[in-house]
Amino acid sequence: MNDSALPPTQTNASPVASDDLAGTPRDLAAFKHAFRRHAAGVAIVTALQSDGTPVGFTATSLASLSAVPPLATFNMARTASAWPAIAETERVVIHILGARNRAVAEKMSGEQSQRFVGDHWYPGPHGLPVIRDVTSWMVGRITVRANVHSSAVVIVQIEEGGMGEDDVPLLYHERTYLTLGNPA
Repeated sequence: MNDSALPPTQTNASPVASDDLAGTPRDLAAFKHAFRRHAAGVAIVTALQSDGTPVGFTATSLASLSAVPPLATFNMARTASAWPAIAETERVVIHILGARNRAVAEKMSGEQSQRFVGDHWYPGPHGLPVIRDVTSWMVGRITVRANVHSSAVVIVQIEEGGMGEDDVPLLYHERTYLTLGNPA
């Protein structure tokens, strides 16, 4: 590759020497700060534990992986309260949230024992918990769980789903839920 094909260098960024990538607390703080500034869409992933108890969590790592076949991916810590269910279950429901879903996003990121208290969900396909009034939801079969350090990358092949009313996207930025142009 010739140098003319390379993107221009960002001049306002501080250079990082290779020996600075050792995972020191300063590096970790910079990493966390950088990703707090990276606005992300908000999703909820739900599943069932082996005893049929619903579990779920709020995720900002959701991404489309492929259209054909329809694959989505999300990441999660293997120390998360929902991980044992995700590690063992065959299917999950992925919910895309809009601004109107801020309260349920907060609920699903709170105490695990309180996440399914209330009427904000119903048993959907395969008995899986489906969150009400989201912009869309997709049921999928987990095809890959790749352990990466203390986290996992989960790949899901989408099998079915549903659409709700359109809404402005719910975003997560600097530890706060936002909508485009305004706090949610």
